[in-house]
Amino acid sequence: MALIPEKLRFAVSRTRAAGSAPDWMVLDLHGSYPTHAPAGAAAALLQRDDTFEALTERLDKLAKVDWLTGVLVRVGELQVGLSTAHALAAALGRLAAHKRVVGYVPQVSMRTLLVMAQASEVVVPESAEVTLPGFAAEQVFLGAFLAKHGITFENLRIREYKSALTAFSEDRMDEYEREQLTAYLDSAERTWLAAVAGGPDAASVLGAGFTNAGELLAAGLVSRIAYDDEIVTVVDQHWPRALELLLPDLSARKGARKADAVAVVPVVGAIVSGRSRSTPPLPIGPGPTAGSETVVTALRRAERDEHVKAIVLWVDSPGGSALASDVIGRAVARCTKPVVAVMGEVAASGGYYVLTHADHVIAGPYTITGSIGVVVGKPVLAELDERQGLNPQTVGREAALFASPHRPFTAEQRAWAEKMMEEVYARFVDRVAGGRSLSHERVNEIGRGRIWSGHDAAGIGLVDELGDLHDGVAAARRLAGLGEDAPVRTVSAGLAVPGLPSFATQPAGAVERLWPFGSEKVLTWFDRSVRIR
Repeated sequence: MALIPEKLRFAVSRTRAAGSAPDWMVLDLHGSYPTHAPAGAAAALLQRDDTFEALTERLDKLAKVDWLTGVLVRVGELQVGLSTAHALAAALGRLAAHKRVVGYVPQVSMRTLLVMAQASEVVVPESAEVTLPGFAAEQVFLGAFLAKHGITFENLRIREYKSALTAFSEDRMDEYEREQLTAYLDSAERTWLAAVAGGPDAASVLGAGFTNAGELLAAGLVSRIAYDDEIVTVVDQHWPRALELLLPDLSARKGARKADAVAVVPVVGAIVSGRSRSTPPLPIGPGPTAGSETVVTALRRAERDEHVKAIVLWVDSPGGSALASDVIGRAVARCTKPVVAVMGEVAASGGYYVLTHADHVIAGPYTITGSIGVVVGKPVLAELDERQGLNPQTVGREAALFASPHRPFTAEQRAWAEKMMEEVYARFVDRVAGGRSLSHERVNEIGRGRIWSGHDAAGIGLVDELGDLHDGVAAARRLAGLGEDAPVRTVSAGLAVPGLPSFATQPAGAVERLWPFGSEKVLTWFDRSVRIR
């Protein structure tokens, strides 16, 4: 269901007489645009941002409004990843096929130009702030900092590109991490240039050092220089037309509940065993988690629903528990209905594991995916304990202290962990090989923990098609033999109330924050702390 925007704004074109009924709509883009509203009433109320799902539903409705001449899209403070920016551009492009879409971009950046890449026109004010530096990745390495405080970090990994824990164990980026991030950034810049710049001189755009609107116009990156009041005249609220856009078609919604449909099952956040959790948008705290129990229950509910004819598995996850990833992946493999997997900003490591047996896999060109590898690690506080006069004493078997943060791995513990990791990696490779019809040798070659952009992943067989959730729904409809207007609905695990709700707080402290996976030791996890700027 589309959310009501903060305020519907209407406008008339500059050539229409004063007092005319508005024939333009003004759309303000700002915020992060998460794909779906979080499950649970409390979390949904705390979420202040509009969702991508609600926005695209509203854009699709605008395309069918007879009186609408155009849409002015004013791009504000966007806090979206590259895949979301690309998906926003595609949604506006679909609207531009039916209506005039004018983008007004006061702050010109890599992301804002990408969002408006398929608009009818892109307009910037004379005073526009221009920053088009290309892309870069930044990661803070904590190894030296932790060592100064008496903390080291055990980091076992398969294989050389698997960098999930190196930010904690090392003081600098190694050659393999530098290689894979450089390849990702090169792919992202090529894709951006093709979408935004085009033409034979596109490659020179990122080195031009543009600083003003005139240079953008001369380079063909924008359509004209003007302020928003030179495009349209914003009018006061027009309630008849506002209600037309906001009121749902109740009869259509009632019919949709009984019609053959596509179900969307989200896998968002770190993958863990147990139930999913939606976290309110607090400045400090863990993000959402995708619990295997919740995801598997939702998949099985979709399987049992006679009106669900196909499933879209929406994955925006850096992975997590190897066990939970395998459990979800098996549930996907056992689905008898078509399953289309769609990747968001990241579907790496365990986030890729869960979708290996989908019937069709779609990624955005900027998606971070792959990272077929395994890690085991823990912080070691032995030196900190000594400095602070703490003296942990033990009784019993050494093997039972594997996860203890007060001592490093013994040789026997390390050998046990490495054997377990090799088994998990072999299973991961086997799942990818079977699901993607690749040889084990080929999967190991493109695996070894290496990340890939969605664009490059499509070229090596990890992805079938480049696109977004809209394309995933279209593919699911085709595979199920449904019409182009078949309804789509998100499927959850349903309400679970074991007597009374339970509440918990996570102990404060660096050690707990460094290891958010509880007692689970083997991870298929891509460190999402890498920031693409």
